[in-house]
Amino acid sequence: MQLNVVWIGKAREPALRTLTAEYAARIARYIDFQGLEFSQQAAFEKWLEKKGGRAPGKLVLLDSGGKALSSEELAAFVEDHQTRSPVPLTFAIGPADGFSQDVRRRAAHSLSLSRMTLPHELARVVLLEQIYRAFTIIQRHPYHVAH
Repeated sequence: MQLNVVWIGKAREPALRTLTAEYAARIARYIDFQGLEFSQQAAFEKWLEKKGGRAPGKLVLLDSGGKALSSEELAAFVEDHQTRSPVPLTFAIGPADGFSQDVRRRAAHSLSLSRMTLPHELARVVLLEQIYRAFTIIQRHPYHVAH
């Protein structure tokens, strides 16, 4: 299975770029991983169109109105997808003004990282850390229980 994390916009803060790269490398130890950065939502929509007008596998949008999961529930979600479906799993963090209705229609799920508002650059790092944590939970690595 392949896992993608898509985000709209560039991280301007060097520390956030470093953390993004660090967690991406950690995730890649567990799964075929790709982090995709798009300058604008239109570029992301073009990427979706290149995939035949459908979502690239299962599309999960990160949205403040989405369902909140615990780390263990996210791990179960990822593991369930991994065992049941060969299609890629794609998490997407949208622009500050949210996803278009077209993108929302293509999504299989909508998840929230927090009821609090997070800057998109920070949301990217939080999502990547939680995905990494999910794989450590699945593999019973001590990272999760040690925190």
